[in-house]
Amino acid sequence: MGSRVRELAGATPATRDRYVDLLRVASLAAVVLGHWLMAAVTPDGVGNLLAVVPALQPLTWLLQVMPVFFFVGGFSHALSYRSLLRKRPEGSESSVYSAFLRARLQRLLRPTTVFVLVWGAAALLVQLLGGGGGLTGVTLRMVTQPLWFIGIYLAMVAFTPPLLRLHERYGWGAFAALAGAAATVDVLRFAAGVPYVEFLNFAFVWLAVHQLGFLRADGRIRRPALLAGAGLAAACALVAFGPYPLSMVGMPGEKVSNMAPPTLALLAHGLWLVGAVELLRAPAARLLERPRVWRTVVAANGVAMTAFLWHLTAMFGVYGALLALDVPLPAPASAAWWAQVPLRIACAAALTATLVAAFRTFERPAAPEAPGHPAASGGPLAALGATLCLLGVLGLSMVGFNGLLDGRTALLIAIPVSAPAAVAMTLGGWLLVERAGRGRGAR
Repeated sequence: MGSRVRELAGATPATRDRYVDLLRVASLAAVVLGHWLMAAVTPDGVGNLLAVVPALQPLTWLLQVMPVFFFVGGFSHALSYRSLLRKRPEGSESSVYSAFLRARLQRLLRPTTVFVLVWGAAALLVQLLGGGGGLTGVTLRMVTQPLWFIGIYLAMVAFTPPLLRLHERYGWGAFAALAGAAATVDVLRFAAGVPYVEFLNFAFVWLAVHQLGFLRADGRIRRPALLAGAGLAAACALVAFGPYPLSMVGMPGEKVSNMAPPTLALLAHGLWLVGAVELLRAPAARLLERPRVWRTVVAANGVAMTAFLWHLTAMFGVYGALLALDVPLPAPASAAWWAQVPLRIACAAALTATLVAAFRTFERPAAPEAPGHPAASGGPLAALGATLCLLGVLGLSMVGFNGLLDGRTALLIAIPVSAPAAVAMTLGGWLLVERAGRGRGAR
């Protein structure tokens, strides 16, 4: 792997925006570290450190960096799709969409599908043997929660072409339309009490952040300090005077969460973060010119999604080992608890690295096909597969694997979804994407 990383790093073209690669890795790493820190596990269950110590909730304004990942996704999707458009034969934009969708989905869905299969088999075995209580049951329920991010990202990939056309025509106006739609949803939700309307903001808020990536790809974020200041001021005003909580991550027991579904306050938070990271662009770019630093970023990018998928598995594995060895688990936020944090994180990082070594091969991208190849005729099939996967992984993130055999369900918007149904949709969607990738004309 080391020689492959050196080869890729050495072949990096001078025109590549290395800072975007750094942001992708750093944002996922921050989410992983945040999850490890926030978990307050005791022999009685799993809590949230931010609920135990509410004074720490302002830290989420720095550590809730998922908007940065979606912003980077918009930038990358714009460049990738435009590159395919330049190579397309005349009149074959549908094949470009097919090639774009397939390439993006395969790299995302392969490690995700392996994760679902492995955990589904483990959950089935545990429950057939009569297990599923205590920390095991909590793990089966919570280990799938990060999959919500995969579902949202699938939607962003699928909507890239039409939203990119809107961006090219209206620029900041397209972003303003999505932001206005997000604001309208919150008004209908909080002022008019319209049921279920809040779920629309899973699309409007995250697609608005994604749209900022298009603007960055065209060099149209020219005043990042103004963007950061406006976003921070808006977020502060919305939290201070509106119905929005202080924390930018979901808190147990709260009636309103800024994350699920996302709110206008989270969109303002995203603006602040995007402006802030853009202000750091120049010094970071100089740092990334160093060969060792750049090789580290290249290596991390090659396994980032696998690490993200398995990091909660590693965390619960560490806590399970501590309980099995009768190591005392101190009260969350106590002095002894904080003293134990570095050891727990180091062990979770080591176990995550082991899981990455085992599963990283599934994150390798498939060989690209040129637009117009007969195998590129599977656009509708890939789009159907993407839709099924989106519903499947979102449903699985909500219901988890605990209760796989007893019919337990969770509401996906207004539809009850069980774990077997979510797994079936995920696997069925993945098979359709793979089938589209082979194409009817492929040999």
